[in-house]
Amino acid sequence: MVNTEDFIKRLEKILDYYALNASAFAEKIDVQRSSLSHLLSGRNKPSLDLILKITDEFPEVNLYWLLKGKGQFPGSSDDGVPMAEPKIKAPAPEKITASTQPDLWDAVETTAPILPKTETRPLPLPDSTTEKAIEQIVIFYRDGTFRHYNPNKA
Repeated sequence: MVNTEDFIKRLEKILDYYALNASAFAEKIDVQRSSLSHLLSGRNKPSLDLILKITDEFPEVNLYWLLKGKGQFPGSSDDGVPMAEPKIKAPAPEKITASTQPDLWDAVETTAPILPKTETRPLPLPDSTTEKAIEQIVIFYRDGTFRHYNPNKA
């Protein structure tokens, strides 16, 4: 039987190690936020499904350590063999399609912070003999957002 209070402490250690809040952790292991919240508050006990989702998503988490607190996390296993470094996955890039974006420059984010002007150089125009045509333009903002512009859909 798993001691719920100790399990919660180990779960919080995993959250700290991966620098995740409860919401992001719930999303990563594909459980409802409320389920994880109830578990962390001690209202619910951990299910086998939840435990397996944690060890599937985070292979560095030793199942026996998670259940019983035996062994180490992170670090070396009981047999002295170092465990693998954490494999933190980058978030999947946001998929933007023409159907999800407003037409042309209406898509420009108006709430983006205004930054001081910097010196810019005009981009060279394609040589008309190369027959290159612009397919799409993606504008990246410093706040991490971006917008898609497709001149062919004008």
